[in-house]
Amino acid sequence: MDFRSARQAVLQLLRTVAPADLPELIQWMRTTRDFDEFTQDNNDIMLKNIAEDLRNCLPLETMLSSEHLALQKIQQQPEPTVHVDAFLYDEDFIDSLCEEGKMSRNYCTVCGSHQTAPLGFISHSFSLMELKFIYHHVLPDLSEKILVDVGSRLGTVLYGVLHADICTQGSLLQNADIIIMNNVFEYFLNEAEQARAWDYISHNVRRRGSLLVTVPSLEESLSGLQVNIQLSSWVDEVPLNYDVYPEKDIDREALKQIHLYKIL
Repeated sequence: MDFRSARQAVLQLLRTVAPADLPELIQWMRTTRDFDEFTQDNNDIMLKNIAEDLRNCLPLETMLSSEHLALQKIQQQPEPTVHVDAFLYDEDFIDSLCEEGKMSRNYCTVCGSHQTAPLGFISHSFSLMELKFIYHHVLPDLSEKILVDVGSRLGTVLYGVLHADICTQGSLLQNADIIIMNNVFEYFLNEAEQARAWDYISHNVRRRGSLLVTVPSLEESLSGLQVNIQLSSWVDEVPLNYDVYPEKDIDREALKQIHLYKIL
């Protein structure tokens, strides 16, 4: 069927809908993600192929035994919590794993009973939607720009090969145009090490006009740490529009954890 015939068929179908239901149908067509498979661009397909390749060579929990502090903090959560990498496993994929019995969204509150409660999920990677939000709606044109992703793990933001303590990379930080930090220290360093890392970053990320993307906010990351960082003299937060996606099932709370700052 060519375009003209398809358009006529769609319009004819809409004319057969009960008038009372037509507004709801139109709203669904505007906001649904059911058409995603027909509208994906090549970038989406490439990202999903990368995720598939990574899933095939990593364990389901995508945590390494060397990440002992992160594992310990997950175990200390007030409710049973598992690590599910948001880049590798979107909600639809998690649903399929649950249907296959390879994963569960619930835990038994009394061993052997039918009393269950939802499991907590935590991710140390951006989801595909969060990545698209950052690159399409947060960051400027990256041409000729130096972008640094601190703690890149699986490389979902930026795939690189530099393996070093960030506190030894002053020159890299000083020359960066954009620095991304996704919950980079809390689950991987103790509080003293976190304070040391933030002090180092605040002293070396000083290029005026350079950008800092953080999850969560700097205020939240620094709260409770013994640091002497005056945010008002270091950065200016840039307001973001978290309502750029009309779909109802977009996790806006996750997007609101993303913050953009300009270095003063």
